[in-house]
Amino acid sequence: MDISAYMSQLGAQARSASRIIARANTQTKNAALQAIHDAMVAHRSKIIAANTCDVDAGRANDLDPALLDRLQLNDERFDGMLEGLRQVIALPDPIGEMTDFTYRPSGIQLGKMRVPLGVIGIIYESRPNVTLEAASLCLKSGNAAILRGGSEALHSNQAIAMAISAGLVNAGLPASVVQVVETTDRAAVGALITDSEHVDVIVPRGGKGLIERITREARVPVIKHLDGNCHVFIDRDADQAKAGRIALNAKTHRYGVCNAMETLLIDAPIAAKLLPALADAFNSKGVELRGCEKTCAILPTILAATEADWFTEYLAPVLAIKVVNDLSEAIDHINHYGSHHTDVIVTEHYSRGRRFLAEVDSSSVMINASTRFADGFEYGLGAEIGISTDKIHARGPVGLEGLTSQKWIVFGDGQIRQ
Repeated sequence: MDISAYMSQLGAQARSASRIIARANTQTKNAALQAIHDAMVAHRSKIIAANTCDVDAGRANDLDPALLDRLQLNDERFDGMLEGLRQVIALPDPIGEMTDFTYRPSGIQLGKMRVPLGVIGIIYESRPNVTLEAASLCLKSGNAAILRGGSEALHSNQAIAMAISAGLVNAGLPASVVQVVETTDRAAVGALITDSEHVDVIVPRGGKGLIERITREARVPVIKHLDGNCHVFIDRDADQAKAGRIALNAKTHRYGVCNAMETLLIDAPIAAKLLPALADAFNSKGVELRGCEKTCAILPTILAATEADWFTEYLAPVLAIKVVNDLSEAIDHINHYGSHHTDVIVTEHYSRGRRFLAEVDSSSVMINASTRFADGFEYGLGAEIGISTDKIHARGPVGLEGLTSQKWIVFGDGQIRQ
């Protein structure tokens, strides 16, 4: 296969399809999404069987446990995909929304209109659910999509793609509105991220190495986050039972996800009392603990943390713990070592909670809630195209609005510039 010619063909087809989906009304887009939903239900057994094939191959090839977990599409996750799709159908259509109207002294009326980005390239590893989530969000927001999944999820992605194509055709839209790259050749990624003629934005979802490569080589804008080094800080005025539940959930609910806690910070005045109980809870889940000098003095059987641990996204049952002197040190630690993804304070002190919200420089900052809530589904976005830790265009979980832009619109009645 001539990869360059193949990817150029996909890009040209996507550009043509983007003009059709951009002018489709809400009723047409929702009809297509419902048809995709029905096709997913009808092909459920085939999709699960294809995923089982991928998972078995992943185990045989010693796929990393975190990637294997992301790859698996069981009944619960399949139902979650369908629920996310139904939520996207129910969400308001952002396209065509006109806001911020004002009259200028010349008599013209000025405002803004929300419009699609155009063609979105999504590059992702392992998670086959991304195929459906990305397709649904791009379609509802009036964008065409080119999806390039990892080789480890090839059969799953192809099975889901068949359902998506069937739904689009049934709704009278071209199948090229959503295209899944059929080759696993890595040259396809290079062709996609440099196709500035046909592609308007790239969204990578995968390991740090993949995202660093795309950021370095892309010739089109990228919406991204490199990693998820998330923190929970337990303040001296925390409800300690509440803190224990939050910390345990943030770390152990799922290990191989970007919104799992990787570092736990404990306020010094409560460390000696709280840490032994927390250690017991983590030990019961098989979590390896690595602590600072003060933590190791309280928990002498755990490993000593290194400087590298404070920067690390483990994606595994490993947790770094540090005792900090106060809120200021916690904020400084998070802003220095964190990845600007999701960080939490557990406290009953109003002013310290508000200060944490204001000063922690992350895309999601929370009071008294698990980091695991940093997710498009949990935020009511229906699903997410990814999470951005950048500060321009979109930040945090990226849903429908993050896949749009705004243009200025002007209403006049014959005015001319004097």
